[in-house]
Amino acid sequence: MNILTLDHASLLVRDVNKSRQFYCHVLGMEEIPSGGNCWLRRASAEIHLLSEPEQGDASQSNTSRYPQDALADGYVTHIAFEVDDLDAAQRHLKNHHVQIVCGPRPRWNGGEQLYFCDPDGYVIELFVRKADV
Repeated sequence: MNILTLDHASLLVRDVNKSRQFYCHVLGMEEIPSGGNCWLRRASAEIHLLSEPEQGDASQSNTSRYPQDALADGYVTHIAFEVDDLDAAQRHLKNHHVQIVCGPRPRWNGGEQLYFCDPDGYVIELFVRKADV
C-alpha cells in the first residue's frame, strides 16, 4: 500500500453553522458540494463537519479530556496545517480573537508551530518547516 495524501478529516461538531463560520473565516476554507453535508476545502486540505447525532457526542472527542499540560505541549489528537508564515498566521488568529493554547515554539525538525482550538475544542496546529539555507 502506498498512501499518496490525506483526503479529508471528519469532525463531529455541536453546531455545523458555527463551525462552518470558524473554518471559513479563520482558516479561509470554502464550502464545496457535498450532497447536503458541510464539506470545506482550502488547497488540498478538506474538513467534513458532521452534526453530532445526539447532544453531547462532540464533547467526547475534544480537548476537555486532555490535561492542561498535555494541551500546552501539543501532545493531543490534532489536525495540522502547514503555513508559509507563522507570524502572519499568529496575527490573523489574534485579529479573529482566537486564543493560542501552545506556542509559537520550535518544532522537532527545526521549524515552528503553534496550537489553537476550534469552537468544539478540536486542536489545530499551524506550522512552518525549517527554511532551507
